[in-house]
This record gives sequence, structure tokens and C-alpha cells, in this order.
Amino acid sequence: MSRPTDDIGTRSDTRRAVAFSDAVFAIIITLLVLDLRVPDVPPGRLLSGLLEQWPSYVAYLASYTYVAIVWLNHKGAFNRVKESDRGLHWVNLFVLFTTALLPFPTAVVSDALQEHDQQDQRVAVAFYALIGALLCASWLAFFHYLARREDLLEEEVSERHFPAERVRALVGVILYAAAGLIGYLVAPLAGLVIFVVLPVFYAVTSAGLYQVPLTRRIAHRPPASGS
Repeated sequence: MSRPTDDIGTRSDTRRAVAFSDAVFAIIITLLVLDLRVPDVPPGRLLSGLLEQWPSYVAYLASYTYVAIVWLNHKGAFNRVKESDRGLHWVNLFVLFTTALLPFPTAVVSDALQEHDQQDQRVAVAFYALIGALLCASWLAFFHYLARREDLLEEEVSERHFPAERVRALVGVILYAAAGLIGYLVAPLAGLVIFVVLPVFYAVTSAGLYQVPLTRRIAHRPPASGS
């Protein structure tokens, strides 16, 4: 006769978590286009009005790309997870919450660039950096949880994979905080440069830090022999 267990209702496969997350990402990406509007200009000025809205186009492209990168990272992480529990659901919801916020600060930066007010641009860059750091902090919590719960992972997953992923997330927290300070205290453009570089880093390493060819070669390099 089987004995009662406290695990009923707290453990499940990852299919529902992944399906729900994919739906959230799809909705976020779809809603991004709502920030693109027909310019309110007099007759004969439509072309110039469309061209003047270039920050909105850049913001849309940036947000779309960043959400796509988050989805790739999310997919790469869950490919290594065999089971979900209540704690993993909560940290996953935290990731989805911070990702859903991303279009808002992007639109704020876009509007500030169009208004050409230096102080507003500084505030907008600092605000974007705050949300970016929060997004990376959610991934830090996500990776930290999985690093401590090897029982949720597929058997072939390396024990150093998710501990190393925490480094990726921590890099983002630090660099977004630095971008916010630099953008507010020094120059908004300097902060924007960091905003462009970080998604590229996360895109290249979306399958994992140790999956990057250079990192993989360093990790497998034999120790130098003593003289």
C-alpha cells in the first residue's frame, strides 16, 4: 500500500510552465507595436512626421529583440529542467513580471529622445537601467534557485551550469546599475551604449556561458604542467 506524500500538487513536469511563459512572451511582443502611432501632423508633413519618430522605431526594435533574447534564454534554461516545483514557479513568474515591464522604460527613453530635453533623457536612462537591473536580478534568483535544486534538473546537466549562469545575471545587474549612474551623472548616450551591448552579450550566451566556444575552450584547457 502506497504511503501519503507531501509532494502531491507541488511537483509537475515543465510543460505548463513553459506554455504559460511562451504565451506571456508572445503577448508582450505583440503589444509592443501599440507604441507605434500615426504622427499628428498637418497635411503634406506626413513624411517628415514619420521620420521624426525614429526613436519610436528604434525602441520597438530594441524591445522586440530584447524580449526575443529573454525567450531564448528562458528556452535554454527550461531545456535543462525536468520538473517544476512551487519555488521554481515563483522565480519564473518573477522573470515574466520583469520582462513584461521592459516595453515601458523603452517607450520612456524613446519619448525623452524625441523631446530633446537633457534632464529628461538622464532620468529616462536611469529609469531604464533600474528596470534592466531588476530583470537581471530576476534571472539571478531563477539561476540561484536551480543551482540549489539539482533534483529538478535533467541528469546530463553539468553541476556547474547554473552556478555559472548566476555570473551572467550578476554581470547584468552590475552593468545596468553602472549604466544608470553614468547616464544620469555623465551623459545619457554613454548609458545607451551599455544598453545596446548587454542584450548582445545575453544573445551570444543564450545557450549558457559554457556553451560559448571561447569559454568552452578555456574551461577544458588542461592545467599547465609544472617546470
